[in-house]
Amino acid sequence: MSANSRLTVALHALAWVGLYQRLGHDVATSEQVAGSVNTNPVVIRRLLGELREAGLVRSQRGAGAGWMLSRDPADITLLDVYDAIGSGPLFGMHRAEPNQGCVVGAGIQPALRTVYDGLDRVLRAELAMTTVADVLKGTLASR
Repeated sequence: MSANSRLTVALHALAWVGLYQRLGHDVATSEQVAGSVNTNPVVIRRLLGELREAGLVRSQRGAGAGWMLSRDPADITLLDVYDAIGSGPLFGMHRAEPNQGCVVGAGIQPALRTVYDGLDRVLRAELAMTTVADVLKGTLASR
């Protein structure tokens, strides 16, 4: 199983656009952001489209087209981004229902659901404590 990198790419894009704006630019193109992420601009456009629907970025069409943050980076939490991209639960249950005639099969999902719900609460609380500005600050400090 591979890890989902959508949150990482979304945060990368937001931090990049935030820095670009801090440096005095109005809008960033998806091509510029994609160059930093090292991915296809279409991937960035789709992700930024989801972030736009959540009100975290806005786009400008026509001459000087591009993307800009809708809010200050210090006002965008990682939880805002996580919710915007529809990350869903951390862990899922079995794809097929376990054997209900088995003692483990019948009880595993309720037992794990309790654990997973607790992990989800902890994750959401942690994400709510960090902002895009914090990520950008850490990014610049690590250089």
